[in-house]
Amino acid sequence: MTTAPAQDMHDQHVIITGGGTGVGAQIALSFAQCGAQVTVLGRRIEPLQDVADRTGALALTADVTDRASLDAALDRAREVHGPVSIAIANAGAADSAPFSKMSVDAFQSSLDVNLTGVFNLWQAALPDMLKLGGGRMIAVASTAGLKGYSYVSHYCAAKHAVVGLTRALALELGPKKITVNAICPGFIETPLLEKSIEKIIASTGMPDSDARASLMSGNPQKRFVQTSEVAGAAIWLCSQSAFSVNGHALALSGGEV
Repeated sequence: MTTAPAQDMHDQHVIITGGGTGVGAQIALSFAQCGAQVTVLGRRIEPLQDVADRTGALALTADVTDRASLDAALDRAREVHGPVSIAIANAGAADSAPFSKMSVDAFQSSLDVNLTGVFNLWQAALPDMLKLGGGRMIAVASTAGLKGYSYVSHYCAAKHAVVGLTRALALELGPKKITVNAICPGFIETPLLEKSIEKIIASTGMPDSDARASLMSGNPQKRFVQTSEVAGAAIWLCSQSAFSVNGHALALSGGEV
């Protein structure tokens, strides 16, 4: 379910990484409905272009782990939409493995995408916000940034670090009228979640309904978070009514954390 947000953001330029599918695509739609100038970034042009066709966004390929690639994309985005006033670090990746069998490369890869990717976007967009006299930085983190989960220690480590980065930058950039916040959803109903359910079924043989229930079990509402709820939280964090919300890790988890 999607509803048109009420905020007027015609004077805002929002950059969204991981903007081609799932949460990123929904965030792009919501900001476009508010009138914002939207740029979506990702590694594959096809889903990005689909979002662009539906929202009027600018679609650009970039890898958040490659600073030169990201800087080049932001330069092009500025040419089209002007300086960046909202930077939403949504790109991320997750896999699972027991800690005893986790490779150093797998651990580092998780940090690169889920943590360094946030650092790269925020630092690249910061000069624009300083010139504008304010801005908003948002990371789409996870409840894994607020608690631990078995078999995803690398992902938890990265997301906890994102929350720490958020809190530190809120103090550092608060005097510059730049707010820095993290959104921490539980399991979100996306195509990526469907793949996780398929893996559970394949590895355990349990029925689809049981696989879904196992993932919902930690949520007191016994449901999956919707992409529209994450997008709505992002819209609110960029509104004037949320200007005093700074350094916050907003849990969207039905009460899990």
